[in-house]
Amino acid sequence: MNAGQQNLLDLSFQDMRAFLRSLGEPAFRAEQVMQWIHQRGIIHFDEMTNLSKSLRQKLQSQAKICLPEIALERQSRDGTSKWLFRLKDGNVIETVFIPERDRGTLCVSSQVGCALNCSFCATGKEGFNRNLTLGEIIGQVWIAVRQLALSNPYKVTNVVMMGMGEPLLNYQPVLGAMELMLSDLAYGLSKYRVTLSTSGVIPAMEQLQRDSPVALAVSLHAPTNELRNELVPLNRKYPLEQLIPLCKSYYPRDSKRVVTFEYVMLAGINDTSLHAKQLIKLLGNVPCKMNLIPFNPFPNTHYQRSSDEMVLNFRTQLLKAGMQVWTRKTRGDDIEGACGQLAGQIQDRTGRHARWIRTGKLVPVSSND
Repeated sequence: MNAGQQNLLDLSFQDMRAFLRSLGEPAFRAEQVMQWIHQRGIIHFDEMTNLSKSLRQKLQSQAKICLPEIALERQSRDGTSKWLFRLKDGNVIETVFIPERDRGTLCVSSQVGCALNCSFCATGKEGFNRNLTLGEIIGQVWIAVRQLALSNPYKVTNVVMMGMGEPLLNYQPVLGAMELMLSDLAYGLSKYRVTLSTSGVIPAMEQLQRDSPVALAVSLHAPTNELRNELVPLNRKYPLEQLIPLCKSYYPRDSKRVVTFEYVMLAGINDTSLHAKQLIKLLGNVPCKMNLIPFNPFPNTHYQRSSDEMVLNFRTQLLKAGMQVWTRKTRGDDIEGACGQLAGQIQDRTGRHARWIRTGKLVPVSSND
């Protein structure tokens, strides 16, 4: 295969139109090619039968369709599936599918590792290597849809950008991938069923507000700057005084849509009655949903999961204050596929993983680490 060939999975609709125009083809051919690849799952050009023979020959010589390689597939006793995908540079990322009675949610990665170093997340201790390409992001969806069709009664109805990495630090590839998820010529998902989760990269959140109608979730995890600085170091750059007003105004006032806040419950760290009171004060006038997430342990972490009683008391306190609150059910923890457990196999460029092994803890580092 010619190294100079264009991987079509790396192209957004706009880029696909430009590529086909460069081949002397009309722009409408982009929609046909996208439909073959993403909607019908065809990756061999000679099977794209509504394209002219001359175009198929051009694609054979100047293009390719390269998917991530399935390195391992595991299934939990609760039906959750996890794939390890090996990339062309040897890095391995993880993707998880969570089946429920009325939907199937695919948790997609956006980076090889994560640069943000959140102290309670397994991905953070592995360090960071690079951003994923658009093709490596949407390739996770392409493969999951086809694998599930072979052996699973469930299908992908929802996608959450909540896998490895901070999606807003890989903005354009993530935006292009979500455009394909929403397109009726590709995966046809509703804007209400594609969710991007961020730790609070404010400039990119403001850009996303203008660029995409997808749902927004914010990893909050603490009601004060002091505690959030410890749990989510990005807070030092974008503190709550900046984050919360943006979340309040993210959707129009006349919209029924609201931002979802994610809050991992850590025993003795952020789960007391005082923390609940602080959270109520912080979000008192912010239309939102609160998603309480039981902590999922990983090797060498010093954090522990809050007891069921503490989670219930915390939830009850928020409900009495008039907040919308859900407690997320832990899924896939027996295959390390639960929230916060994704780690993959990363060629760490930051040195963070070596520090973790040496010290047994995530040593605070700069936001550029």
